[in-house]
Order: sequence, then structure tokens, then C-alpha cells
Amino acid sequence: MSETFRYAIIGSGRQATATAYDLARYSRAAEIIMADVDGAVAEAAAARINELAGRAVAAPRRLDVRDYDAVVDALQGIDLVVCGVPFIYILPMTRAAIQAQASMVDFGGHTDTVFRQLELDEAAQQAGICVVPDCGMGPGMNNTLGAYAAELLGEGARAVYLWDGGLMQDPVPPWNYQLTFHINGLTNEYYGETAFLRGGKITMVQGLTEYEEIDFPPLGKLEAFITTGGASTAPYTFERKLQVYQNKTCRWPGHFAQFKAFQELGLFEETPVEVKGQPVVPREVYHALLEPKLTAPAGVVKDVCVMRCKGVGTKGGQEAAVIIELIDYYDAATGFTAMERLTGWHAAIMAQFIVEGEVRKGVSRMELAVPASKFIARAKERGFNIKERWES
Repeated sequence: MSETFRYAIIGSGRQATATAYDLARYSRAAEIIMADVDGAVAEAAAARINELAGRAVAAPRRLDVRDYDAVVDALQGIDLVVCGVPFIYILPMTRAAIQAQASMVDFGGHTDTVFRQLELDEAAQQAGICVVPDCGMGPGMNNTLGAYAAELLGEGARAVYLWDGGLMQDPVPPWNYQLTFHINGLTNEYYGETAFLRGGKITMVQGLTEYEEIDFPPLGKLEAFITTGGASTAPYTFERKLQVYQNKTCRWPGHFAQFKAFQELGLFEETPVEVKGQPVVPREVYHALLEPKLTAPAGVVKDVCVMRCKGVGTKGGQEAAVIIELIDYYDAATGFTAMERLTGWHAAIMAQFIVEGEVRKGVSRMELAVPASKFIARAKERGFNIKERWES
């Protein structure tokens, strides 16, 4: 198969570098532009991809996403761009992709932004491109598993319950947690409300609530609780089909109590408070103090990611439940963490479907872009250990 596609990565951080690796390996990449506001980051990412791919496929470029015209210029002749920048830049990136006629996937994580992207559907259609927001691990792969469970149950599907989380393989007290993405993303997951489907209706639920313990062999007992953004648009998509669609995040025991205390103390807030006559933003102080504690020495994070989906309903006239599980570990061969693999490769798989013409033109909800069963098959080709079992 010939190598015919040109890709651009805007924001060449951890997850996006994993996406680029997958594109180089599976998606007929003739060229991958690794762009970042930090030229050294772009150069390091491109060099790493070339080494892993065994060919000179990636090239660095310094690019500031805040310079709209420069972004449009950089996307000229690009078949697909991977948006790996903070969510506040995703909407202008979408407009730039439409103007440059380059298809796009992003790591999202902010559902209100996704709905604003969906408003650009007609413009994307007219540009002849595809945009699929909210790819990644969660949102992303978790909702692919949710859609897969609904697909397996068919017309009898009634409820989908999701649990997922990124964990240290060997937790170290007192935090038992290491960052695998930007700390502000972690805080945003614990802040505000999220939309679930309950009783067949969209229901807003507060983050850092509804604590439960869950057994997840072979890891043992974990704790799970509500976080925001993980379900993305899926509750709205399944509103007329399911009674329940919800998502919880998993952590090692003790995490919930620590971060609930930080929340109640007001450390997640972005409104300044006065301290000795000076305005201080609580979240900025919180991040400055906590981030060094959660950052692994030398940047090495040996992690494990867990995902579980339980679909409930009827099958063949009988009550049934399908359990779908995925556990993935840090990969020493490539140096990618499980979080990077699940986040980056999910986006890359969607990109592959787009360039192959499998996704409709316009802006599509991730869970509707391609049949979940087809996506799961591609994920298994990457070596993801996805298991399913039925319970009556």
C-alpha cells in the first residue's frame, strides 16, 4: 500500500507523539509535521518518531496556535491535523482546519466546546473535510466501549455503565498518583458538573461525588467516583435509546478523600482571593505546589490504564449484561505510557478511518463517526487486550 497522506500534529506533547507514531506505522504517512510552540519539543518529538518508525517521516516546526493565520498556512496541503493543544484553542483550530480544508481529530475533554464544534458541521461539509472531536482515552475509548456494548445488545440495550482510570503500576504514598497529562486537565475533571443519562433524561451530576469501591482483577480494589467530561456527547446521543449512560473514574484507594478535601477548601477555584493585600488565584497556587509532587522523576511513568464497560438490557428475550474490559500497561519497547497509547492511538485510529473515507464529511460525534465494532477491531490490531463476556 503506498504512503500517500500528509499529517500535522499541533501540540507535540505526550499523547500527540503517540498518535504520530501510530500514524507512521498504520496510516500511510508520507509526512508528519510535528508542530509545537516550543521548537525543542517539536524537534524531540520528530526525532523520536523517526527513530521508532525507522524512517525519516516526521519533521519539526515551531508554531504558536494563537497565531491563527500561521496555523492556516501550516495546514495547507495537509490531509489531517491532530489537535493536541488545550481545549481553549480547539474551536479556533477547528475553524482553521475548515479554512485550510484539512480534516481534524482532537483530544477534547470539554463537552461545551464539542457542541460548538458541531455547529460548524455545514461549514466542514462545504470544505469537504471530516472533524471528529473528543478522541482519546476518556473521553474517547471509554465511549467507544460504551457504543460497542449498546451495539452488542441491539434493540434490547437499556443501560451503559463505564469505569476507567490511569494509575501508577506501583503506587507511592502519600499521593499514589502520577501525572500523565497536564495538571489543569486533572483539576478540570474534578471540577463542575457533567451530563449523564438517567431515567432516560439528561441529568447534571457534580464532579467528585458518588464514591464507590470496585474490584478490578488483577489490580485489586480501586475507588471510583464521578468526574466531568468523560461521557462527552454520548448521553445525548443515546437519549432516545437508553435509560442510563454514565462514566466514573478509577483511582487507587485514598485518592478521593485527598482531592475532595482540596475541592472543599476551594483550591480548584479560579477567582482570586486576597492574601495579605495581594490577589491570589487558588488554582494557580494549588498547581504550583501539587504538580512537582505528582511528576515522576526523569519523566518516567510506569502506569496501567483500566477500562470497564457494563451494558445491561435484554438479548434474545432474556435479561443479559455484557462486560467489556481493557487493561493496558506502560510499554518499555517504545517508551509510551498506557495513557499515551490509549489516548494517542484512539485518535490515530479515528484519523485512519477518516483518510480512508469511512467517516462522513462534516463534524461528527465520536461515538457515531464509525461503527464501534469496526473501531474495536482496529484497536485489537494494535495489541490492545479487549475482553468481553456475557452474564445472564
